[in-house]
Amino acid sequence: MKKGTPEKKPVITSVRSDDASYDVKLMFPVLFLVGIGIVMVYSTSSALALKKFGSDYYFLKKQIVFSFLGIIALIACRHIPMKVIRSLTYPILILAVFSLVALKVTGFGYSANNATRWLRFGFINFQPSEFARLALIIYLAYSISKKKDDIKNFGIGFLPHFFVLCIFTVLILLQPDFGSIIIFWSITWIMLFVGGARILHLLSPLIIGLPFFCFFIINSAYRLKRIISFLNPWQYSTDEGYQIIHSLMAFGTGGIWGTGIGKGYQKLFYLPEPHTDFIFSVIGEELGLCGVLIIIGLYTLILWVGISIAKNARDSFESFMAVGITCAIAIQVCINMGVTVGLLPTKGLALPFLSYGGTSLLFSMASIGILMNIGASCLKKT
Repeated sequence: MKKGTPEKKPVITSVRSDDASYDVKLMFPVLFLVGIGIVMVYSTSSALALKKFGSDYYFLKKQIVFSFLGIIALIACRHIPMKVIRSLTYPILILAVFSLVALKVTGFGYSANNATRWLRFGFINFQPSEFARLALIIYLAYSISKKKDDIKNFGIGFLPHFFVLCIFTVLILLQPDFGSIIIFWSITWIMLFVGGARILHLLSPLIIGLPFFCFFIINSAYRLKRIISFLNPWQYSTDEGYQIIHSLMAFGTGGIWGTGIGKGYQKLFYLPEPHTDFIFSVIGEELGLCGVLIIIGLYTLILWVGISIAKNARDSFESFMAVGITCAIAIQVCINMGVTVGLLPTKGLALPFLSYGGTSLLFSMASIGILMNIGASCLKKT
């Protein structure tokens, strides 16, 4: 180099770290929610655990273990190459189907509240529908990206995906788990819509399936009663409307600032399932409107980052994966919160990252790990 000539420095247009890079905008709200969840699980379950198991720490200790395993799942999925996940699409799909079948054809199916939704292996309970949801997202992302040029063709772009959805629907109906079916259908519809499927194709199964939907509602006494009690819960305050009434009372008691952590009243054997389906109600009572807005803000940040990752993904498979994962979390959050404030009929769905439950937390954290994986690969684009 000649004297006096300024040294040229390399211009770095993008950097991708394959080691231990994590998106703080995604990691922070997830870990914050998990931390709040641990605190609230103890607050909501201590009285129940003491009465039922003789220790107020029973659910707390299990939730801490679930959270630790969830973080391991997040880290593992963050570093598994996306090409490996893509190559395992069909084995994962088949395994998900077999796990749902196993609920009915093996002796490992475990029933609670008139539903067989768990496989029990010793002291371990596993909910196959949570795994099946992620398997469906992976399959749809792979298939839609592969058929994107023919996505408007009914026989290629719509029918195969609808067939797989119907298999999952039938298997989950046998449990039964109507809430999961709504999530599965919503995810499929949104991913196909984003993929470019024709609106007419998307609407056709909804129109055809409406009579069957009405049939299942009318011919199921408890589902029909849930719908009727949803319209007027105060008329059924001693049975089907009991949960939503006490949930609304929890929110009303909380006011703006809440009664304080551990000082809620509805969790004391008034509000059923306070540590699972209705944990948001207790949050409203003990943390008040401010706590509720913080929780909503954290979920909004997760969804905003997820949409951003989907828009900037390096290929269509990863983009559709990000769409599916983000929508799955959003739908579950909206349904759970909608139920607790009386906007939707009662459904047994956990609130992601907050509710007590190992399988839900494990696969929610694994999904975030995949989302981080896709986000990291975005940086490779120049």
